[in-house]
Amino acid sequence: MKNKRNSADVYLRDTKAALLEKNNRGYRFSYHEDYLSLPDAQPVSLTLPLADKPYESESLFPFFLGLIPEGWLLDITSRTLKIDPENVFDILLATCGDCIGAVKIIPL
Repeated sequence: MKNKRNSADVYLRDTKAALLEKNNRGYRFSYHEDYLSLPDAQPVSLTLPLADKPYESESLFPFFLGLIPEGWLLDITSRTLKIDPENVFDILLATCGDCIGAVKIIPL
């Protein structure tokens, strides 16, 4: 990827639910206040329950790792997009705008 992006909106069923960021300490995931105030708000993942405080981790949260391609598909994807296969955050941003399931990741 030419432009280095370090944040993305996380959508659940076409509703903007959270912000995912990469920083010098690792990763940060935080639900948007507007989303938390919805009466039918649901967590993006059971491992990231609804909370008004951010989640932080030195490595990418396992839920998001599960969204990126693996094996031969990761090899093809990383070669085609010219992204190091070890750079899981950039692969997530490049491939999960239209992934299978209710969640999509849109780079900012």
